Amino acid sequence: MAEATTIPDEKALLRRKALVAARSSASAYGDEAGLRVAKAFLAAVPLAAGAAVSGYAPLKSEIDPLPLLTQLARRGHAIALPFVEAAGRPLRLKRWQPGEKLTAGQFGVRQPSSEAEDLNPDILLVPLVAFDLEGYRLGRGGGFYDRTIEELRARGPVLTVGLGFAAQNILRVPREAHDQRLDWIVTEEGAFPCTA
Repeated sequence: MAEATTIPDEKALLRRKALVAARSSASAYGDEAGLRVAKAFLAAVPLAAGAAVSGYAPLKSEIDPLPLLTQLARRGHAIALPFVEAAGRPLRLKRWQPGEKLTAGQFGVRQPSSEAEDLNPDILLVPLVAFDLEGYRLGRGGGFYDRTIEELRARGPVLTVGLGFAAQNILRVPREAHDQRLDWIVTEEGAFPCTA
């Protein structure tokens, strides 16, 4: 295999390797991974009473945040999920309750109805393909979360929390100017604040 020559090439190579690690971890942990992430998040991540939280509907080997979102909804937190409007645009975050029907959106994303109310979250849960301890991440390559985080931060404070498997941790994620740094990482092994 040819070596990566540009940052996007390097990211694509790392993404392929990290997805293999994610599939292996997802197979090993099964549904327990989401329960462990929920426990780690609730034990460590700062969460104000009534804070609105946006999660995601998992794709393939992504850790399932539904156990966490269900617990948060029971505690009175407003919940949102992403709605893909179009390529190249930030995600719209739509109010959703665990158990409500999701529709098939672009890129295989399961999302709330387009008619659901937009929600400006205090906490944004972000799926990880790979991450480093400084809080930089690799996603699936569409840039949706980087654009969304940038837009949310321009409006006011938002706590960004990446969810992934410990095996997806890499030494250093290659960085570009548009890459947004996360505040926290939560895996099946625990939660930690990111360090610069």
